[in-house]
Amino acid sequence: MDRADYFAAKLTFETDPSDAYAAQRSGEGLVIVDVRSDEAWAQGRVTGAVHMHYSEIAERAPREIPVGSRVVVYCWSPGCNAGAKGALEFARLGYEVREMIGGFEYWVREGYPIEDADGVHRRPIDPLTGVPRVRTRP
Repeated sequence: MDRADYFAAKLTFETDPSDAYAAQRSGEGLVIVDVRSDEAWAQGRVTGAVHMHYSEIAERAPREIPVGSRVVVYCWSPGCNAGAKGALEFARLGYEVREMIGGFEYWVREGYPIEDADGVHRRPIDPLTGVPRVRTRP
């Protein structure tokens, strides 16, 4: 495999918060799946995500997510491999799946909407991971 093949393959199997958010906003029919624990889900999640712990995917996904759906899975952060475990389960079931690199941590750090029991929020953009949006008046 040459370098171009490697990076093309990598982009086939991974996405990032920016691309996942853009796909979500454009209505591309992307299903974003949080594969973390119930406790982590309760602390906050990607707005519009489905909660399905990676250990439940083989049983639940065929009933809850139509086969043929484009799926993006995420876990906590780059230091968490639950996203890879979840992606493997979806791939075994035949779904077109990508792992969101950076996980929930980078979704939050880049300032995309998150949801918890209190509703939908945005945290400030971390200047180390994203460019703060400048609001202009019409």
